[in-house]
Amino acid sequence: MFGDSKKPKSSSAKVDTIIGQQTRIEGDVHFTGGLHVDGHIKGGILAEAGSASVLTVSEHGSIEGDVRVPTVILNGTVTGDVRSDDRIELAAKAAVNGDVYYNLIEMAMGAAVNGSLVHPSEKGSSVLSFERDSTEQGAGPD
Repeated sequence: MFGDSKKPKSSSAKVDTIIGQQTRIEGDVHFTGGLHVDGHIKGGILAEAGSASVLTVSEHGSIEGDVRVPTVILNGTVTGDVRSDDRIELAAKAAVNGDVYYNLIEMAMGAAVNGSLVHPSEKGSSVLSFERDSTEQGAGPD
């Protein structure tokens, strides 16, 4: 019952702010809640730390700057790194020219990422297991 009340908050795409297709913003955008971008933003997009904020970028929208938002739903273009603590959805027309740091990711056929896909636990565990394996193999023959 208590778990169900939290789930709609993160999966809900309630929009508090819309940046229209004919709008161009230069500078960083700080927000909480839902932000929908149809226009162009030249600057970073930053959600308040600890919030359940959602960024939605339509196929007409574009961002030139880094994105740090818990939930990102992308069908437009981002030129910069995208960081999400919760989840990222890349729709068919999504294009990211930068690295994508994610917890959960969903990519539709046609989505493009020109950069690295980085999952924090995979990065840490693969380095640790590689070092452990090298140490164990090196210790045996000596």
